[in-house]
Amino acid sequence: MVYYNTTMEKKLYIIGHRNPDADSVISAAAYAALKQTQGMEHCFAARAGNLNPQTEYIFERFKAKEPEFIPDLIPKAAYYLKGAARTVNESTALWEALDLMEKENLRVLPVVDSLGVYKSMLHYQGFASYVITHINPHQKAVFPVSIDHLTGILRAQPITHFKREEVADSSIVIAASYNRYFMETLDHTQACHALVIMGDRLDLQKFCIEKKVRALILSNSNTLSPDLIALAEKNGVSVMSSPYDTSSTAMLIIYSVPVGALGDNSVPMIHLHDPIRKVRGPLSQSPSRCLPVGDDEGQVRGVLFEVDLLSEPNIELIMVDHNEQSQAIEGIENYRIREVIDHHRLGNLSTQYPITFINKPVGATCTIITNLYREQKIPMKKEIASILLCGILTDTLTLKSATTTDTDRETADYLATVTGLDLEGLGRDLAVAANQALSLPANELIELDMKEYTEGGARFLVSQIETNTPDTMSSRTDDILFALEKICAQKNCLFSSLLVTDVTKMDSLFFITGDRGFTGSLNFPSYAPGVYLLKGIVSRKKQLIPLLSELLERFAG
Repeated sequence: MVYYNTTMEKKLYIIGHRNPDADSVISAAAYAALKQTQGMEHCFAARAGNLNPQTEYIFERFKAKEPEFIPDLIPKAAYYLKGAARTVNESTALWEALDLMEKENLRVLPVVDSLGVYKSMLHYQGFASYVITHINPHQKAVFPVSIDHLTGILRAQPITHFKREEVADSSIVIAASYNRYFMETLDHTQACHALVIMGDRLDLQKFCIEKKVRALILSNSNTLSPDLIALAEKNGVSVMSSPYDTSSTAMLIIYSVPVGALGDNSVPMIHLHDPIRKVRGPLSQSPSRCLPVGDDEGQVRGVLFEVDLLSEPNIELIMVDHNEQSQAIEGIENYRIREVIDHHRLGNLSTQYPITFINKPVGATCTIITNLYREQKIPMKKEIASILLCGILTDTLTLKSATTTDTDRETADYLATVTGLDLEGLGRDLAVAANQALSLPANELIELDMKEYTEGGARFLVSQIETNTPDTMSSRTDDILFALEKICAQKNCLFSSLLVTDVTKMDSLFFITGDRGFTGSLNFPSYAPGVYLLKGIVSRKKQLIPLLSELLERFAG
């Protein structure tokens, strides 16, 4: 029996930045829904980090499907599988397996058990080794076969059949010599394991049946007399009539062996998610320069060939809400980027191929995605429209941020009309949901929406959270600064920082630690050691980053 297992089809992932905020995750989900509506069924939403409490609230409230979590895009075995995987059941006769390999030009064939779990690999080198080992003129050849296999491969006419499916080690005995010599040979053989091939020699036919051989195979379409058939029935001897001559029949018996006996069990199965760096060694050492690839249940999902690693992986990407590689999911440089949709400054991203690049000076990527639906005249499902509205409100501080544009306001009004949601009421609900993050440990709080930047060769980190209770954060100053210092050391950055934005007063507290030469040059109003009060600064993108860039330029000079 041959199994057909589907490997990973080519996928186009739409994904936001690391430590994603609501705008990033919602943009991916909504844009994937747009693509799927346009017939791109291989397009999927993904996220490069855990959902923060506010984003969880949004998806749960509006019953929208969360994007798939992908911890990294380090090249893995699954990303290089080609086509569908063929496997063969371990009970399949060798002839059938080799016939399949020849017809479909297969170099190897994974052997699996009745549950589809990988057992071994059938390849020509292993088959040749088996034949050399077992076809030895100096010792009696023994082959594990079943009566059903013999009948099928020989295309024999069954006359009597016993224990048809039982696979047992059997030896081939050919009645080609004088009667007495043949009888002596059979006497020295365990008759119950003997497969005797002969023609129309009636006296030897009876002798074999009386000796209770395992099977009597009559070549050249010979048959038995009725009385010998009755005797075979009585003695439990399987009898069949082969249409082939004696030599052809003997050769085909070898090909009746189940592939489970010939598979090379030294060929290991690798896992779908094994990184390519881990499998290069085993690939180069395998007999056919290939390895079976399996899932968590041991089911074969494909066969990875060494040459497959020279082609492009079956993963492509669309980046949303970011365009800098330092903020992208780990491993992104290994894949073809099809599109970028963003509202931030341009970074240093470069691609090998031309791409669609949409970058607009608006307050949220969700604003851009919403208007792509409108421009292409594609109606939105209510849950998609609802989360898009949330994405705009969270990224613009309910349309009060300095990044907010008339386009954001008009788009939010449109979505509010479509969904029947109240902008101010929804904004308050989102603020309450955001406050749930304030109880997290300091390191987790900082990493919720942390972005990495590079200016003049200096790397630095800026995180941001929004709250209507900033006093909660100021009371945790020591914990926050300690966590920032630890992250700064781990990532070897010039500094790491956290912008805590008061969505009520539209001011921010700025926590920072790092290189003392740089932090000592800051001339912001001091709130506490390592903490500054930034009046009127609420946007990381439009206000804080340009300010820090200017300070870094002076520091470098």
